[in-house]
Amino acid sequence: MATATADFDVRRHDSFGLRVQHALHANPVLGPLAVLIVAIIAFSIVNARFLTATNLSLVLQQVTVIATLALGQTLIILTAGIDLSAGAIAVFSSVLMAQFCTKAGMPGVIALVLGLACGTAMGAINGTLVTRIKLPPFIVTLGTLTIFFSLNSVVSNSETVRGSDMPGLMTWTGNSFPIGNFHLTYGSIIMLLLFAYFFYALSRTAWGKHVYATGDDVEAARLAGIRTGRVLFSVYTVAGLLYAIGGWILIGRLASASPNVGTEYNLDSITAVVLGGTSLFGGRGSVIGTLIGALIVGVFRNGLQLAGVEVVWQGFAIGLLVLIAVSIDQWIRKVKT
Repeated sequence: MATATADFDVRRHDSFGLRVQHALHANPVLGPLAVLIVAIIAFSIVNARFLTATNLSLVLQQVTVIATLALGQTLIILTAGIDLSAGAIAVFSSVLMAQFCTKAGMPGVIALVLGLACGTAMGAINGTLVTRIKLPPFIVTLGTLTIFFSLNSVVSNSETVRGSDMPGLMTWTGNSFPIGNFHLTYGSIIMLLLFAYFFYALSRTAWGKHVYATGDDVEAARLAGIRTGRVLFSVYTVAGLLYAIGGWILIGRLASASPNVGTEYNLDSITAVVLGGTSLFGGRGSVIGTLIGALIVGVFRNGLQLAGVEVVWQGFAIGLLVLIAVSIDQWIRKVKT
């Protein structure tokens, strides 16, 4: 009798675990969303200032640049790739925009367009090396990370360009307007619109379905008639454009264009994607999850800071979250369909 009861308990436990595993496999956003909600509740209990409109608007402003970069990173990771040059492209694009409108004396609109075009070209270089030369994405973007940061220092002469020296369009993304006590920046609006567009593109267009298929099994996708090389090239090129937009938002956020920022942006963008439930092995994930992942990073850092936790332990907490997220992803991928 005792053995039968024990077997029933095991089966019941396994059944619950399987239900959770299947639910997370079908809806990758559920896990990150639960983490975000729990974090918000916990930090609001620790410090009443956390849920104030002023603080929440600050959290959104702090994650806007990282979320924009993570959006481009998501597209690449969905194809089972990785981009270590995301931050370098963003910072280099911002420096180029500043140089175009100050040293070259170009109007703000032209400087912006050229800066976005340069960021797109940098993404296309990554895409060409991955698709034409057949180099691994990790090696390609590790190399271009160093190249772009080096060129960044050369072009800028390691000098920061102040926002007051640039046309208003360059720093416009940092301007905000009030919604009650909440202040929303134009950069945050751009970021949210980009997420909305790519949510539609990935879920409702043939291009989006090809991105998922290529990441899930590139050989099967090729045999199904999908031009996987073109898909990969388009993903890296579009990601470069998104990084450049992130660079524009960065100028508004800092009210300057500095070549000495962004060293942590590469890992932060990957962290947001991983915490958002997108699989590092490709083929599964959502841009909505990435947005939630970026918010998780912002909420944890802000909440821990308000709680008086030292910066080193804030990094420890984020790193621990990443390890847990990857472990859960591995567990989810073992689901039997």
